[in-house]
Amino acid sequence: MSNKQLKGRIKRRTVLEGICAASAVVPGLAGAQVPDPETLTPPQANDVLVHSYGDEAGNVIGIDELDTDSKQIFAWAMDPVSGILRNGTRLNQVVLVRVGPDRLSDETAVRSINGLVAYSGVCSHTGCDVTDWNDEFLRFQCPCHESQFDPADGARVVGGPAPWQLAALPLKDVDGHVGVAGEFEGRVGFPQPGLSPFGI
Repeated sequence: MSNKQLKGRIKRRTVLEGICAASAVVPGLAGAQVPDPETLTPPQANDVLVHSYGDEAGNVIGIDELDTDSKQIFAWAMDPVSGILRNGTRLNQVVLVRVGPDRLSDETAVRSINGLVAYSGVCSHTGCDVTDWNDEFLRFQCPCHESQFDPADGARVVGGPAPWQLAALPLKDVDGHVGVAGEFEGRVGFPQPGLSPFGI
């Protein structure tokens, strides 16, 4: 068999494998519900943050609820008027932590409220959830490849392969609850072949 024939056979095989894979997936998509576009919208100014997991899921987070320098919690933004939860995509996940005021960089302090800072909960390396916390250095840590981010200094990368810091979410007080002061600042997401550098 010539190289040309071999390449043609490989191409056909690749196309056939792709068609088979698609046919296995597409029927499942036919019955899937399309999310409300409002749930796909990133956090917006005047939203409030609510717990995303556990017994507290859906409850609005109070300004004084978190202990200083303890493990982050995950949250979603919610429009307090319509009650729409912006949870239609993982890229809207928020990690929230309280940092000792003496440790906040000037730039980070401007986006914080009462020591609370919020960032995208998706690692900028391969998109894993930033669920771990380094108690020794008081940093977020990604469980997949151990990238570390300093929440006191704009969630800049301080270890591991992550290419950029986590996007910051500016906060404000909304009637004693954690409110959103504006949209994410910085890149949200992670590099993906064939897609934009923002992972969307």
